Amino acid sequence: MSPFNRLKNKLSLGKILNTSEDSTLTEDYVQIDNSSQVDKNSKLLVRTFRIENFDSSKEILDSIRSGSTIAIVNMLPLKDKDSIGLKRVIDKIKKTVDATDGDIAAFGEHWLVVTPGIAKVYRAPKTQPVEERQQYF
Repeated sequence: MSPFNRLKNKLSLGKILNTSEDSTLTEDYVQIDNSSQVDKNSKLLVRTFRIENFDSSKEILDSIRSGSTIAIVNMLPLKDKDSIGLKRVIDKIKKTVDATDGDIAAFGEHWLVVTPGIAKVYRAPKTQPVEERQQYF
């Protein structure tokens, strides 16, 4: 169970009214034991990677599987050498991202951002081309 779900369960009405051993109910507030808070060492890490060959994807995949790293990947070195190899690497990364419920998106021509399941990449809503918009004047 994630730390946020544990905290949510501790703060739920049933838990507060039944006063467990790690929380106490007073008139003004609920005091929760500090040991149930999120560990300060469990922060997300943003890390850059370079794909230079097929084997360099292993380090990226390991960091995605750990669930605590957002990877910003430079694809240019492999793109210049072997575009088919780059496609294989991206497909392998996509499969891992799908398996871990993460997200992947390209930005620019040479960069990817890969997130674990606890983060998503923002995508702006798609707009219609000017010709297809209705004219109101």
